[in-house]
Amino acid sequence: MELEKKKVVEHNELIKSSAKMDVVPLKIFELAVSEIDTFNPPKDNTIYLSKKELFKFLDVDDSNKNYRFRQAISKMQKQAFFEIREEKGKGYVFRSIVPIPYVEWNSYSDSIKIRFDVEIMPYLTELKTNFTQFALTDIQGLKSKHGIIIYKWLNMNYNQFEYYRKKGNRDGQQLYNLCNPIIEVDELRWLTNTQKEYVGRFTNFEIYVIKKPIKEINKYTRFNVSYDKIREGRKITKIQFHISLKGEKTIENSSSKPKKVVTLADAQQSPYSQLLIGAFLLQISDVQDEKLMLSLAAKIYPKYDEFVEKYSLDILKKHLEYVKAHSTNIKDLVTYLDNALKGYQNKLVEQEKDNKESKPKNRKKGVIQKEKIPDYISNPGKNKLTQKGIEASKSADELLAKINGDLK
Repeated sequence: MELEKKKVVEHNELIKSSAKMDVVPLKIFELAVSEIDTFNPPKDNTIYLSKKELFKFLDVDDSNKNYRFRQAISKMQKQAFFEIREEKGKGYVFRSIVPIPYVEWNSYSDSIKIRFDVEIMPYLTELKTNFTQFALTDIQGLKSKHGIIIYKWLNMNYNQFEYYRKKGNRDGQQLYNLCNPIIEVDELRWLTNTQKEYVGRFTNFEIYVIKKPIKEINKYTRFNVSYDKIREGRKITKIQFHISLKGEKTIENSSSKPKKVVTLADAQQSPYSQLLIGAFLLQISDVQDEKLMLSLAAKIYPKYDEFVEKYSLDILKKHLEYVKAHSTNIKDLVTYLDNALKGYQNKLVEQEKDNKESKPKNRKKGVIQKEKIPDYISNPGKNKLTQKGIEASKSADELLAKINGDLK
């Protein structure tokens, strides 16, 4: 089968594993996997490659290609392995697997015999669910192992996006998350086996592990990819990739307008964060709490936007000062602020309703409303003292007169 028609199919756990090998052994592995028929797994886990096809895939055409091939095979069997991490119970189970322990070839034949390790086969053949498929030629032009690894990870997410978009059982936000996936920087380092490389300044890691590989992916694969850095304080902790097929627009968020990813810095710089600090509902130390700040930015600040638009920033400020003055032992600030705002909005609505009901009805233009005359003028009888009151008043007058006489 021609290279252009070959597909690679792998379990998602293998896609998410740490490939501890260089680019050439990784490419040889991917080429070998493309020879596997998942419906008819190879006997004895063995497949056959063509030298000519291998050299074409690796883009090797010099006189030293056979020597370089032997070097790559030696390195693949002695140094290259996958570290697979699977969640089990309360933690993870780690497996280190050398994927191709046996390779056989000779100097007079074009055939290369490759036998996969028995432990890697379930990740290549037992693929009823949670698997990813991509064209072999998509990774042919990629020159770095980081490009291949990131491409496979992006492909895993985008394949899920395409599947669920067709199936129709995911909402707009869930679909957006699949084609705009976020990965922790620590996780990306583990995935690319760069925990001990490009340490110190983030710039070097970004250039060699993210920027250059993404440039290759955009040039040689079916994807257009961009990315954003997400900060926690001054530290970059996450990367969000934006994936689209060439010739197609990037999917927007669930709202009609593209939604910007809110970072910790955005939440910290929000005027509402300053109001909360001013009202002593948020401490200076709290603004470094990423979970709290992003939760406020996602759940509370949009509601404050609506409130300010309807009322004013001053009224919101007074509300927050009132909340602080009447609050004790707040355990969940986000929930507390949400409930407080709902209660205050309900109170304002009731006040507006009462004000409308208290206004004179059926007022016609040009007609002057007469002020109601008090009862004590229009109906004097209503203002007269009762007989009991008159007697009580008479007794008080007599007592006061006696007191005055005694004082003289």
